[in-house]
Amino acid sequence: MQEFAEKLISWYRENGRSLPWRNIQDPYRIWVSEIILQQTRVAQGYEYYERFVRRFPDVRSLAEAEEDEVMKYWQGLGYYSRARHLHAAAKAVAAMGHFPATYEEVRRLQGVGDYTAAAICAFAYGLPCAVVDGNVYRVISRWMGIDEPIDTTAGKKLFAALARELMGKADAALYNQAIMDFGALQCTPASPNCLFCPLNDTCMALREGKVGELPRKSKKTKVTERYFHYVFVCSGAYTYINKRGKGDIWQHLYELPLFETDRPMAEEELLASEEWSGFFHGNLPESVTLVARQVRHVLSHRILLADCHEVVLKDESAFAKRFQRVLTDDLQNFAVPRLVSHFFSLLLKPNQ
Repeated sequence: MQEFAEKLISWYRENGRSLPWRNIQDPYRIWVSEIILQQTRVAQGYEYYERFVRRFPDVRSLAEAEEDEVMKYWQGLGYYSRARHLHAAAKAVAAMGHFPATYEEVRRLQGVGDYTAAAICAFAYGLPCAVVDGNVYRVISRWMGIDEPIDTTAGKKLFAALARELMGKADAALYNQAIMDFGALQCTPASPNCLFCPLNDTCMALREGKVGELPRKSKKTKVTERYFHYVFVCSGAYTYINKRGKGDIWQHLYELPLFETDRPMAEEELLASEEWSGFFHGNLPESVTLVARQVRHVLSHRILLADCHEVVLKDESAFAKRFQRVLTDDLQNFAVPRLVSHFFSLLLKPNQ
């Protein structure tokens, strides 16, 4: 066990990544980085982190910001509940007057789970907490040849216990960074470089030919398709947008007026459908231009297929009651999902 930690740390000293949230003890910035990296690759999250902490350099600046601005700075990262939880937790921390300094206190922050609490406590305070993320699951399951599924209660308890045991008395921050980087760079999900792995002489998965099979999950996530139809209303210098509510994807983000169908439709079928007519309350547009057709947008367990139409309306009264009228030039100021941002790039020509 001790040799495992020593080899990982030795590998890390030579190969570890230089990242702006490492080698610091500021719990706020470590927290922000860990929330960003929950569902985001390091390469993508790097610039978002830098931009976020420039605008919100401490807990108080984040706590005092408006939610719309926080969401705008998060735009493009996806999984927007992370930003809402981060904002709510920042308000709670600001009210406390200090950042919590124990695992139990950190774990109680909104949006903070076992992994994030362990990471904050290990990196900011040097507490002996072992982190368990996807990289850690992969390294441990392969090295020890463990078939126990990682998405079961029993599996999570087993790997949490093994992570603590394998860390032993090693420096928590250094060891945790080492095993996570080892999983990200060396013991990768596909085609790991086992020939030059410092653990290849003791790796059970390599010995038994199971590297590609581990770690295991007990079930696959069911993926469903949804069919979105966005409408961009041309109204002189104005158009209409909508702020999404609770209970669905992209909570509190803005989008173009939208209706959804239960199946894909050809263009002619869509424009002749009851859904299209009903969306406009029977007052069909004077003109309709197809901007984009069935743009595919993949979420964790949903696939969205989205159309976008540009329309000119004879009567905007119904839209004015249902949606928010804004200057078209101001659209870029609103926090929107990546899919809607893509439609904006098609609609808002450089000469506008």
